[in-house]
Amino acid sequence: MEYRTIGSTTVSAIGLGAMPLSIEGRPDERRAIATVHAALDAGVTLIDTADSYHWHADEAGHNELLVARALAGHGSDTSGVLVATKGGRGRPGDGSWTVTGTPEHLKRAAEASVKRLGVEAIGLYQLHKPDPAVPWADSVGALRELLDAGTIRTAGISNVSTGHILEAHAVLGDGLVSVQNQYSPAVRGSEPQLRLSTQLGLAFLPWSPLGGISRSSLDGPSGPTSAGTAFHHIAAEHGVSPQQIALAWLLARSPTVIPLPGASRPATVQDSARAAGLKLSEAEVMRLDDAR
Repeated sequence: MEYRTIGSTTVSAIGLGAMPLSIEGRPDERRAIATVHAALDAGVTLIDTADSYHWHADEAGHNELLVARALAGHGSDTSGVLVATKGGRGRPGDGSWTVTGTPEHLKRAAEASVKRLGVEAIGLYQLHKPDPAVPWADSVGALRELLDAGTIRTAGISNVSTGHILEAHAVLGDGLVSVQNQYSPAVRGSEPQLRLSTQLGLAFLPWSPLGGISRSSLDGPSGPTSAGTAFHHIAAEHGVSPQQIALAWLLARSPTVIPLPGASRPATVQDSARAAGLKLSEAEVMRLDDAR
């Protein structure tokens, strides 16, 4: 496993996005736990969750509780694993997502996450999404208060613009360590946020990092296959999955990038973790830069 940093914390260059383990279509708990354990066994030391990663209305925090149980049941020292959680979104149970960025809600949510995760303080707490009904300064101010109170050790922001990043950085200073936006081979709209994060030394955590990478024959005989992009062609040349190539390409975009691929099966997270050791040539990176 290769490693990168979030603030002063060293983590694996590939994280685990735990959301698929708790939302619609989730696996049973045995397979979900096995998936987290497979990530840990592969050297993954960053797990991304949120209080809103659940399916039904009455199970807020489902994913946080699941991750906590998986860590406790692994049988090894997991103190070096950074669990990053988020607050500010909700799920009413009808498939929709809500946004609540009031300081009161964020502080209550963080305190509830501390209890569910079973920690003294949250290693990385991220504001899930700006609330258009709440001034950004008020939401970021809540993160400042949580930092000052010791409820969280570091702060991050998600689904944000460059303006949001600059304003949050001015308020939080060194307490702001990460930006989590959607970024993938198919969705590259956050290039400005990636560049700014790199300039400021903030970890950039792409969510849904495999967007646009359909299956290929390298993934096995089941399911639809595709071989139509540079990601698939280079994967065939390396004898690896196109998903690994996509993650390796993301790592090559900036030394601050730490992708968060989701997984609901042990084999999937093991494949993703192997991308950390995959080195692409400059020519290959250029081919992928131009691929859509």
